[in-house]
Amino acid sequence: MLNLNSPYPVRFVHRRLVQLTGNAFEISVVGGDEQWAAERIDNAIAEISRVLQLLSVTDKNSQINQVNQKAGISPVKVSQEVFNLVNRSLKISDLTRGAFDITDNAGGLTGQARQMDYRNVILDAKNTTIFLTEQGMCINLGSIIKGYATDRAKYVLQIQGVLSGVVNAFGDLITWGSQPNNKPWTIEAADPDQKLKAFSNLNISNMAVSTSGNNNNNSLTDRNSYVDTLNPKTGLPFHSIKSVSVLSPSAELAAAMSAPVKVMGVKMSLSMFNRLNQLVCVIVNKRKKVYTSKSISLMMC
Repeated sequence: MLNLNSPYPVRFVHRRLVQLTGNAFEISVVGGDEQWAAERIDNAIAEISRVLQLLSVTDKNSQINQVNQKAGISPVKVSQEVFNLVNRSLKISDLTRGAFDITDNAGGLTGQARQMDYRNVILDAKNTTIFLTEQGMCINLGSIIKGYATDRAKYVLQIQGVLSGVVNAFGDLITWGSQPNNKPWTIEAADPDQKLKAFSNLNISNMAVSTSGNNNNNSLTDRNSYVDTLNPKTGLPFHSIKSVSVLSPSAELAAAMSAPVKVMGVKMSLSMFNRLNQLVCVIVNKRKKVYTSKSISLMMC
């Protein structure tokens, strides 16, 4: 539903597309010569790789996996970075009344929702520990891991002097600065009255976009192949909403806020987004009807 629209002269942009743990990332850097850009992109890729390993549920040495292995047994000390990320995730769970939930059952089977409850995750800020109270439960940050990695890549590029660029995780995307022609980065939004026809360009400079559940988004791989959106109450996937796109200042937040929309439904989701600052939501249901939050008008070009 949302397609990146950034027609800039290629000679001013250095791009690289990489595959990391089965996920595609494209990094675009504006300005500087080829070697200058290559060195900075190398560092951004290294940071993405670090984040993916840190938050992996399959790497037996990752902190997340260690927490899961001790579910129902004992708290596990984690880094401040992991602690803060889980803490932010639980706050989103509170905001969405549990529609966003990083907990799962360790067997990974749908239809088993007993252990899927974010309230069973106990954080100890003083000791930076995480404790899962129920045996058989686990936490999985798959719904936000690419968004967080994208934010971190942007940060690494910015501290190296990259003033404008795009990090695209194909489902999660963040921009900063402007295009080489000094125009803002934009995307096309669908027309609610003309189904999937564009009705406006949206200014997304210094913003992030997360799109899930849309086979026609700007992705090389289907985001749902990475992690399904499950109903925390039933453990079963949702299919009534075709596509959700959220715009926010960070890719992590955009990813976290797009995930629960399929659980909450259109009416409740729009009511929530209309009360939040700096967040825009665009929803397409299975009949291809488009709904948008009120704040979308502030971003129209």
